[in-house]
This record gives sequence, C-alpha cells and structure tokens, in this order.
Amino acid sequence: MPTDRYGLPLTTASDAAGDAYVDACDLLLTLYPGAGGGFDRAIEADPDFALAHAGKARLLQLSGKLPAARDAIGTAAACPATEREASHIEVLRLLIEGRQADALAAVCAHTDRWPTDAMVLATAANQLGLIGISGRAGRVQELAAFLDRLAPAYGDDWWFGAHHGMAVSEAGRHAEGRRIVERSLAGNRHNGSVAHSFAHVCYEDGHPDEGIAFIRSWLPEYTRLGGMYGHLSWHLALFELHRGNAEEGFRMFGESFGAEDYPGPLPNKMFDAAAFLWRSELAGNPRDEARWAMLRDFAHATFPQPGLNLLDWHVALAEAATGDTETLEARLRTIEDRAREGRYGAGHTIPDAARAFAAFERKDFTTAISLLEALLPERERIGGSNAQIDLVEFTLLRAYVLAGRRDAAEKLLAARRPGAVGAPAAVLH
Repeated sequence: MPTDRYGLPLTTASDAAGDAYVDACDLLLTLYPGAGGGFDRAIEADPDFALAHAGKARLLQLSGKLPAARDAIGTAAACPATEREASHIEVLRLLIEGRQADALAAVCAHTDRWPTDAMVLATAANQLGLIGISGRAGRVQELAAFLDRLAPAYGDDWWFGAHHGMAVSEAGRHAEGRRIVERSLAGNRHNGSVAHSFAHVCYEDGHPDEGIAFIRSWLPEYTRLGGMYGHLSWHLALFELHRGNAEEGFRMFGESFGAEDYPGPLPNKMFDAAAFLWRSELAGNPRDEARWAMLRDFAHATFPQPGLNLLDWHVALAEAATGDTETLEARLRTIEDRAREGRYGAGHTIPDAARAFAAFERKDFTTAISLLEALLPERERIGGSNAQIDLVEFTLLRAYVLAGRRDAAEKLLAARRPGAVGAPAAVLH
C-alpha cells in the first residue's frame, strides 16, 4: 500500500496515484504551483482515491472556489477510507463549510492521534490558519504551544520547522525561532513557507538588511505564480521602506503585491497593498489617491461582505483612506451583529480598529488615540503577524505626535517589544 511522505498509509492500490498525491501535497505545502494537476493525475489513476479528492477540495477552498470545494469533499467522503482518512476528510469538510471553531477542535483531536498528518495540520499551522484567524486573545502563544506539543513527532522535518520556528519567534522566543527556521531552510530551501518565516525572523530580530539580502537572493529561485511571491515582495518593500527607499517599495507594489494581474491568493493582495500604502504615508510619503481608489474598488468587488478579521481591517484601511465612511460603517454594523450572535471571533476589536483608522484620517486624533490605546492590549485579536499588527502601534505613535503628545509617543516606544524593526523615522517627526 502506498504511503504519504510521513509514512501514513493511503487507501489506493495504485502506486501512480500515490506518487501523484505525494507530489501534489508537497507542492501545496511548499506553496509552489502545480498541485491541482497532481491531484487530478492521482484521481485519474484511481477515481476512488479519497485523499486525492480531499486534497483537491483543500486547494479549491484556498483558491476561493467554495462550491467546487464542497463538491470535491463530498466525493472524498463517499470513497473508501480508513479511520484516519475519514477524520482527515471531516476536518476539511468543516473548514470548507466555514465552521472554523468546529474545524479547529477536529484538527486538535485528529493531530492527537495522527500528529504527522501534515495536510490536516497545515490548516492550523500558520498565522492564516484556524488558530491565527480565530480572533481569540492569546492566540499567538496558543499557536506556539500547539506546535511545541507536536514537535517531537516531526523531529527535524523541514516542513514542520518552517511553521514552528515562525510561531515561536512571533511568541517572543527569537533565538529559538531563528535556529528552527535556519534548520528548516537548510533541509529544503525550495519552500515558500520557510522563506516567509525567515523574512519574519529578520523582522523580529531587527535585521532589515539581512531580510533584504535574503529575499533578493531567494525570489529569483521561485516563480511569480507561487502563492508566496507577492507576500515576500511585500516584506521586501517594507524593509526598503524602513531604509527610506520608498521608490523601490512602490516599484514592487506595481509589479507584484499590488499588481492588477496579481496571481496569488486575493486576500493577500488586500492585506499587503493596503498595509503598504498606509505605512508609506506614516513614513512621510505623499498619498497615492489612484492606488487607494483602485484598492477600495478591488475590495468592494472581491470582498463585498465581511468575514475574515485580518481581511476586514485591511478593507477598512482602504475605505478610511478614500473617505468611504458610509460603506465602512455598514460593514462594521454587520460585523457587530455577527459578534453579538457569537459568529465573529474577533468581537469588537475590528470595529474599534476600523473606527480608529477612520478618525486618524479625518484628523480626529483624540478619538483615534482613545480607540487605539484601548485596542493595544487586545491587538493580536485583529489577526495577522506581528509585522502586520505593528500598523496599529505605528498609527498610534503618529497620532500622538500629531496631537502634540510626544511624551506618550516616547513611552509607547519604550514599551515596544525588544529587537523588532521599529517605526519609520518620519512617524516621530
């Protein structure tokens, strides 16, 4: 019987199907294109191969093609499967149905029994996984602890190390995180996740020049069609912005993470483009009205309804920057209704953040400061990595300065987590 890369048996009698499935999983887990063709080849070789249909369903879900994902996971559930495979399929079914809390509970139960089922673990292993987007207080430490528990089962595995190292680095264990990520990078350099994790390690260690050198050396080995290409370009643009090289950052905006023909996951375009434009202004660069308008229109066409906390607060940036307060407030009322019904994990934090950004835009710094100060202790709930959430702190710093409260700005700077790349110098001037 064929097995996956971790030695777990696969219910197929076809070696060709098993090999195609393993190859497809590796492409999906390393964020390289081509996984869809691999899953299709596995299904062609064995139409009753449950996990091949499940893998295809996961890829469709990540691509935002939910009706097709539901069909594929339904086909998977009807195929012959072991207990482990049936549990694997159930996790993905819950995820595709949008039942995030139930899916996370199922992931935890599944990985207790089968810790090296990487395709299941991948749904919760990173900042955009089920823990990362949960909106729960303490979710950064929760993710690190979750992966700590599974680490003995994986040993020096390069795929697991990419996620584990970033998680512990984000949780403040910087030296340990760097060691794990560097070991993962040595194990397999051709992995979009480890390249991403190394960029974050450089950010948390306060080494922007190292980050620039690494990304510039790694990206030419990748492909523009890879799922991490745009986001790594955003990391590079942030490092360049910190060095005062906004022109290079905007070049990458146009060519990559803000491009009209963006080939990666569309939520990533929203996160990265909005965050870069807002940071560039905090860094003292002039507003690019046309790009903000383009991004607002993209948000309204692509994400008309709220849902994902990290996405929602970046949509709010675009609406605040373009003065579209009516649409912003309608979105926030929907979020607040869902939060009251227990259907929005981040609760009040997204409306508070969004209204703070809107107040900052209209130069109501008193309101912006009040909302952002209250948000700071819970800011991890809005979702995203430390690098993404720093936008809250940097906006508050700028609001303090513009309100003439430099003493408060200096106090906030003194309390900032040690080591991380700081705010652009212009924020304090």
